[in-house]
Amino acid sequence: MDEDVRQKLIEAGKILKQAVNEAAEKIAPGVKILEVAEFVEGRIVELGAKPAFPANISINSDAAHFTPKRNDDRVFKEGDVVKLDVGAHIDGYIADMAVTVDLGDNTELVKASKEALDAAIEVARAGVSVSEIGKAIEDAITNYGLKPIVNLTGHGLLPYLTHAPPSIYNYATEKGVTLEEGMVIAIEPFATNGVGRVGERSECEIYSLLNPRPVRMKMAREILKEVEENYKTLPFAKRWLKKAPDIIISKLAREGILRAYPVLTEVSGGLVSQWEHTLIIEEGEATVTTK
Repeated sequence: MDEDVRQKLIEAGKILKQAVNEAAEKIAPGVKILEVAEFVEGRIVELGAKPAFPANISINSDAAHFTPKRNDDRVFKEGDVVKLDVGAHIDGYIADMAVTVDLGDNTELVKASKEALDAAIEVARAGVSVSEIGKAIEDAITNYGLKPIVNLTGHGLLPYLTHAPPSIYNYATEKGVTLEEGMVIAIEPFATNGVGRVGERSECEIYSLLNPRPVRMKMAREILKEVEENYKTLPFAKRWLKKAPDIIISKLAREGILRAYPVLTEVSGGLVSQWEHTLIIEEGEATVTTK
């Protein structure tokens, strides 16, 4: 790996860690979700990076892709299990990190995914199959009598691409990609007291540019220009855009120009916890950029 690239990855991770830790301290009953999202996104910029995707603040049975709307007045509540999943980048080189903040009495649920992440990091290095990482995650979570979410995965990170190969399953698989020196990956175990699967629900506030092409409507052209200039292929929130009429955003998604990221929720209504770190794979112990 080029040393300049490595330093950008390390710095993005350092900035993200500080921003996420500061934001997590603000999560409390009665606080607006939007306030925390805007704080952590703004803090990343203040510290010298840019958000790699909108702050995901998924609560209780929601596992991923929830970000508040513009002028959203929803607040955290007593008893909530809050997943704060945030990314930062420097010149497209990404760090991705998640923590769980428990506003209730869900100690074992939170510990299960955290210990699963620690176990995964311990085995992650060049020459190791991602199937071994999945086994470490599954063993740690099932030791608590809980289940990993089988259709959410960790992933590789490439410049301006938040989800790249390899997929890193949260359970043991027969085969898997062998990690190579210089790979950048995000490992993110999800633990649940539900059945262990997520499905989409209708709320969607996050999109990314998928297949840019000419469009006739003036406002659609303006939206796509703003997205290309500011976010390239990285996910963005509707609240980040100057104007984002639902009818136009939905049309661009239906036409395959934008990719939609609907909120993913545990299908049986089970509570979900999540922890995540970004790693640079090396011959020996991996470098964790966000730890």
